[in-house]
Amino acid sequence: MTQDELKRAVGQAAARYVAENAPEGSIIGVGTGSTANCFVDALAPNGYRYKGAVASSEATRKRLESHGIAVFDLNDVADLPLYVDGADEIDAGLNMIKGGGGALTREKIVAAVARKFICIADSSKVVGIMGRFPLPVEVIPMARAHVVRELAKLGGIALLREGFVTDNGNIILDIKGLAIVDPKGLEAQINQIAGVVTNGLFAIRPADLLLLGTGEGVKTIF
Repeated sequence: MTQDELKRAVGQAAARYVAENAPEGSIIGVGTGSTANCFVDALAPNGYRYKGAVASSEATRKRLESHGIAVFDLNDVADLPLYVDGADEIDAGLNMIKGGGGALTREKIVAAVARKFICIADSSKVVGIMGRFPLPVEVIPMARAHVVRELAKLGGIALLREGFVTDNGNIILDIKGLAIVDPKGLEAQINQIAGVVTNGLFAIRPADLLLLGTGEGVKTIF
């Protein structure tokens, strides 16, 4: 199977999982990226079962609305039974690097509210030690140079994501050269740097379940 076929397979598996585990009339959290898009497309035929969704980005909001699925502001939602999103890397502990699409802050907020976080990914995203994929860090623009210097002390090489502004009006620094052996510790450490909004490590709040697309079908990993 091609990578696109694997993404579609896990998107369809996630839509089935939501149908089986989310109460009818509930609101679903939806992530950002190509795999999340496959989930949205698979969810759409049965979208009438749900009250609507919370989107982690403007791009996802537009895709949901294009399928006729109502999109709610998270501030107006008291309960999210499930949040479904992809990953750029994921390890055996279901810790992830996310943010390749630049929506890491809103993704992290939605994940924090959800009772269960379902990660959907193809097998190419699974790694032993994270860090080969550059770690995104959302930064307030005036703090860019300071944050670059502080990240260098941690052994990372920070590169500005040129021509990109987040939905929150901030910049993204992509950090290369890290071998992330302590995801929770590094996530907390980077978030303490003044000017950092958040970073793309999802380890303090990892996934609860991984639906993994493989050549032998979709596997469920806890």
